[in-house]
Amino acid sequence: MNRPDSAADRVRQRARTTEDERLLDRPEGLDMSEDAWRVFRIIGEFVEGFDELSRIGDAVSIFGSARVPPGHPQYEACVETAKLLGESGLAIITGGGPGIMEAANKGARLAGALSVGCNIELPMEQGGNPYVDISIDFRYFFVRKTMFLKYAQAFVIFPGGFGTMDELFEALTLIQTRKVHDFPVVLFGTEYWKGLMDWLRGTLAMEGKISPADLDLVCVTDDPARVVEHIRSHASRRRRQRTDPRGGRRATDVSL
Repeated sequence: MNRPDSAADRVRQRARTTEDERLLDRPEGLDMSEDAWRVFRIIGEFVEGFDELSRIGDAVSIFGSARVPPGHPQYEACVETAKLLGESGLAIITGGGPGIMEAANKGARLAGALSVGCNIELPMEQGGNPYVDISIDFRYFFVRKTMFLKYAQAFVIFPGGFGTMDELFEALTLIQTRKVHDFPVVLFGTEYWKGLMDWLRGTLAMEGKISPADLDLVCVTDDPARVVEHIRSHASRRRRQRTDPRGGRRATDVSL
């Protein structure tokens, strides 16, 4: 019988791990050669993402739980929200999987808008949903997250778990630190987000960990039409700010 730590067991264990996991794993000994070569794979993933998404035009990234089934009120609200955003001329970007991601891609399809799915390699296999026009597979979360932000004009965040929170707070950090400008973030579902907003207001802002004005970085609503209105108002303001009185581009206009 093979020992639990035999070479065959290590090969099988490695086959079950993801690229993200292998990247973050501390290499045995001091051999860093594998990490060094992995840089080229990461560069290739960025290049593929940039090449695929640079032509999609104005878009919104929509996030939320993969565990929300069709017919659930949150699923149907997301379909309607994405449909309205698509009808207003925006492409829809999601993680390409089930739940809220599927609902958003479905709404884009119903509107005849471009529907994009940025899938991720996970230990538990995540299949793509059937409503995606452009599907890109990513190995690394940080590359995928760059695409969500770089090629979107706004984030719409439906109820979700750790991954959804990760996207939300990364966006808020970049906005707060002025790495991105005029980037609206909408939280859909007032009851779901109430506890979080109360904590931000009553603990973080009260103790001076964030400024009271930072709370204005988030719009919370239950109305799909309000989502579109909020994002469109930011887009109009961004266009005005980027154009000087003579009609030219401002020298300080820098995008992500």
